[in-house]
Amino acid sequence: MDSLLSNLKIAVPEKIYVKDPESSDLGKRIVQHSIILIDNMGFDSFTFKKLGHKIGSNESSIYRYFESKHKLLLYLSSWYWAWIEYQLVIETHNLNPLDKLQKAIEVVSRTTKEDSNFSHINEVVLNRIIVNENSKSFLTKEVDQENKQGYFVIYKRIVHRLRDMIIASNPNYKYPSSLASTIIEGSLHQHFLKQHFTSITDCDSDITPTQFYKNLALNTLQS
Repeated sequence: MDSLLSNLKIAVPEKIYVKDPESSDLGKRIVQHSIILIDNMGFDSFTFKKLGHKIGSNESSIYRYFESKHKLLLYLSSWYWAWIEYQLVIETHNLNPLDKLQKAIEVVSRTTKEDSNFSHINEVVLNRIIVNENSKSFLTKEVDQENKQGYFVIYKRIVHRLRDMIIASNPNYKYPSSLASTIIEGSLHQHFLKQHFTSITDCDSDITPTQFYKNLALNTLQS
């Protein structure tokens, strides 16, 4: 998989950015250091002024790539889900339906490891941002309009891929889309609870969100 991914470019919907950050060294530094800053201070405290100071560039230069910090968060979220999608497609190739579903649940719910194919993005840190901040990319008044503009197309595509695997495993199951979105969103929530609210989750150092959602899906589909 590593050799295949090294030849791939993560594609993010063009409407999210003003200028593709992958097209220049400055753009890549904007993405790289925004991840570090958001992880350190949280998205609410993050500003382009602070990012500009961090990378030694004018705040105005960042606006040439992103209209707002909300659009930057959308970019980071889309990049993350596109990266997950590549793994999902490659790691589930040529598996039977049930094994494919189990592998897919593993891909979308496992603990993230850094990918050396993308040197300017630390996927481990980005995963922490997705766990903590992903909902802020769509819990806005503009969500319906942004959805129409295709900002969430990659995330929705992953849900649809997982939904189709659920249908292939049990064509009679009535709620494949709901189960698929629950697995993906729920795994983020379980990772969050594991870190911050340990008394209301069974996930810990021994039990992973992957184990929980495999158990939930398989028991649900086989009942």
